Amino acid sequence: MKRVIVFLWIALSISHTYGQQRKARDLGVPFLGETGTYNAITDVPGVEVGYSTIISGDNDHILGKGPVRTGVTAIFPRGKQKKFSPVFADWHSLNGNGEMTGTTWITESGFLETPIMITNTNSVGVVRDAVLKWYVDTDWYRGENWWYTYPVVAETYDGFLNDIYGFHVKEEHVLEAINDAKSGPIAEGNVGGGVGMTCLGFKGGTGTSSRVIKLKDTTYTLGVLVQSNFGGKNNFSVLGVPVGRALKDTLNYEYHAPPKSRRQEGDGSIIVVVATDAPLLPHQLKRIAQRVTIGIGVVGGRGSNGSGDIFIAFSTANEDAFSREKTTDLKMLSNDWMTPFFDATAQAVEEAVINAMIAAETMEGINKNKAYNLPPDLLIKTLKDYNRM
Repeated sequence: MKRVIVFLWIALSISHTYGQQRKARDLGVPFLGETGTYNAITDVPGVEVGYSTIISGDNDHILGKGPVRTGVTAIFPRGKQKKFSPVFADWHSLNGNGEMTGTTWITESGFLETPIMITNTNSVGVVRDAVLKWYVDTDWYRGENWWYTYPVVAETYDGFLNDIYGFHVKEEHVLEAINDAKSGPIAEGNVGGGVGMTCLGFKGGTGTSSRVIKLKDTTYTLGVLVQSNFGGKNNFSVLGVPVGRALKDTLNYEYHAPPKSRRQEGDGSIIVVVATDAPLLPHQLKRIAQRVTIGIGVVGGRGSNGSGDIFIAFSTANEDAFSREKTTDLKMLSNDWMTPFFDATAQAVEEAVINAMIAAETMEGINKNKAYNLPPDLLIKTLKDYNRM
């Protein structure tokens, strides 16, 4: 329990020092693009994010007991008070060794009708069921007496640090993440579904970033949230600098017991959620989701065989587009104006992944397996050595 207390104290200390957890920009990393107020997905008006962070136990792994290093993340496109308020959406998979439920209906209908939930691989079912029950308890469909729905629940694998076959995510944790959902600054690193994740040879987790896009006399915002658990250290790059190779002798993971025997370099997954208030239709959001791959590639992701790289993009514009009874009028951004959004997507994904790694603290899990954080001082020194700062 001491390690848990120390971890929380460190996280709170960082939060107090920086007003919120430090980001790569706080260290002076010169990413391209202008961010929103919070440099977060919640810079898109209406978007709310909530977490349930589950950390308990130490030392040896006892199935069903722990240690537990997992959680749940909830993303509401128009906030949970809006209830049933579909948004245009589409999705893309770079490599499909993973899961995001509900995507076939998004492809077919063009709408995302539910919040987006993210958790660990073995908890997708319980999260989905809990969300359905929450719909019933809160009248999500606003009085409709007959409805069906497909909750969107995505996952990445945290079994290196977490007692994943102990099935520790429960309905109460799903409700905690939902009830915690809010706008404004949000935590990053070892929080929510990202608690037990590793990334590019270091500790990974939850990260976020945003970009402001100015077109003529109109300003739009695009934000991303990542659950980052992918990639090998050898490919890790920041601003074109081979940071992973430069830091090859630093500690990254300590294996004391399985699953070391089955883990290959680059295995893992990444879930990316992209939000914007620009009036984009589903086919345009598909194009946005495809550009996520560029941001992942820039930092060193290769979509390896053992990786589930799945992305979803939605637009909060066209609020009255969904109707069961009438024809609706829509606004659509010109395809000729899409390129700045492609740039913003790639830039924000790149920064969100690094933000997740900067915010994450070293974590020890089952059988004392350990993932070390990316040392900020060594990152900055490496960037300076390559004249990037």
